Amino acid sequence: MNPSFSRRGLLGAFALTSASALVLTACGGGGGEDSDGPITAFGTEPENPLVPTNTTEQGGGRVVTLIFVGLISYDDNSEAVNELAESIEANDDNTVWTIKIKSGKKFTNGEDITAQSFVDSWNYGAAAKNAQQGSYFFETIKGYDKVSAEGSEEDEMEGLVAVDDTTLEVTLSGPDSTFGNRLGYSSYAPMPPSAFDDMEAFGENPVGWGPYKMDGEGAWVHDQEMRLVKNEDYDGSTPAANDAVTFKLYQSLEAGYTDLVGGNLDLLDTIPPSNIEVSEDDLSGRLTDREYAGNYTFGIPYYLEGWSGEAGKLRRQAISKAIDRDELIEVIFKGENTPAVDFTSPVVAGYDADALKNTANVEFDADEAKKLWDQAEGIEPYNGNTFEIAYNADGGHKEWVDAVCNMIKNNLDIEAAGKSYPTFKELRTEANDGKLTSAFRSGWMADYPSLYNFLSAQYATDGSSNDAHYENKAFDDKLKEGLAASSDDEANKAFLEADDMLLEDLPAIPLYYPNRTSGYSEAVDNVALTWNGEIDYTKVTRA
Repeated sequence: MNPSFSRRGLLGAFALTSASALVLTACGGGGGEDSDGPITAFGTEPENPLVPTNTTEQGGGRVVTLIFVGLISYDDNSEAVNELAESIEANDDNTVWTIKIKSGKKFTNGEDITAQSFVDSWNYGAAAKNAQQGSYFFETIKGYDKVSAEGSEEDEMEGLVAVDDTTLEVTLSGPDSTFGNRLGYSSYAPMPPSAFDDMEAFGENPVGWGPYKMDGEGAWVHDQEMRLVKNEDYDGSTPAANDAVTFKLYQSLEAGYTDLVGGNLDLLDTIPPSNIEVSEDDLSGRLTDREYAGNYTFGIPYYLEGWSGEAGKLRRQAISKAIDRDELIEVIFKGENTPAVDFTSPVVAGYDADALKNTANVEFDADEAKKLWDQAEGIEPYNGNTFEIAYNADGGHKEWVDAVCNMIKNNLDIEAAGKSYPTFKELRTEANDGKLTSAFRSGWMADYPSLYNFLSAQYATDGSSNDAHYENKAFDDKLKEGLAASSDDEANKAFLEADDMLLEDLPAIPLYYPNRTSGYSEAVDNVALTWNGEIDYTKVTRA
């Protein structure tokens, strides 16, 4: 979501986009054949209003990241680039961070961007009474525990101080070596003072500082389109090379693909699995791809009967070893992705598969899988219900879910099937409420380039995206050890050890690292993907 892709998926993360076999075309927007109109791009209806601290999935994230740019961004190599920040400096133990903000910057409605803008926005995001899904990103700031406590009416973290209009001082509750690198994620972007007068209305027509802005009142036509226009006053690192982008909101990737091939859409960020083989011919080579900072998994909630304790652990390992990831990628994805051996991504600095000891748990071994399942049965018999993997039917997941369920069924001799939800929003609602009745498709698209980002939000005890309800104090402590490290190498060593704990417990089942393939129409040019797998909409031009 993201996941950013925390873009919870997703990829959350992220979340990542998914699709069904439905072919339903959204209304509005114009198409690739209109050389004078806006560039049109595939989109999905956001889960929530477009408030940066409450947007953690890709439907909203595509738009939020274009409207709201914060202190830093990340270049093509995932290196930090100053945006609103003049400088970001920490004291010796990484507990006090002093951020100098560029002067004279304004939101697109003319309001000034100051240090207080960040204080107000971060406090709003952290406060329990505002119920923001991105609240977790502020957990390292001193005072977060008080404002985020259930039922708390407090809304000011003591660790945030606007020293003057251009100086923000952030005191953390403990050392955090990753804090400076996090600040490009959209939850840290500032909102104008007027936002807090009516946040619901603001979310429908948000105002930020970025390469684009909303095209006036009514630019978001729910379930149809979201219209953005170039922000002529933006002078950051990624100015828009086009005048406008309209996101057409679809109910399936397949519908978007049909429009792309038919010349009624300019940009499709993911080619559906069912169209991979024919896409080269259909689009006459108008494809771009890139391995990006993300992963795909499916989680299994610990609150489901039979999936906790020693028996649950054995079952998780059995499920994982029953999956032939090489075959899955070859048959379903036509070789486009890479089998996953952990819970992070090879694209992120610090990744080291050789440092992991428990990778055997993600290696295909049908005989061993059946033995593990039978061992679990000897401890606690399974309830006999069909093993299901929930997925949302407005993206591209049905094919791989069906394939994985067939492998589980054949290799463990149990019933297994996909469980379709009409929309991502409906699936996320049950996940957020802890009411899932099955395993669930998931994934993560990095919010910021760090191993920690993949591990903390999804698997820390109080992680904002811990949909499996995984709890492991040793894992939590290992993450804290990484945050307190004095160097990146020491931090990554601790994070990899935490990663290895997940490979033992398997709160989710790693499947693959994605290589995203995107398609574009004859009407556009200069289409490329970012470090986290998003189309770089700012670079796209008319052909």
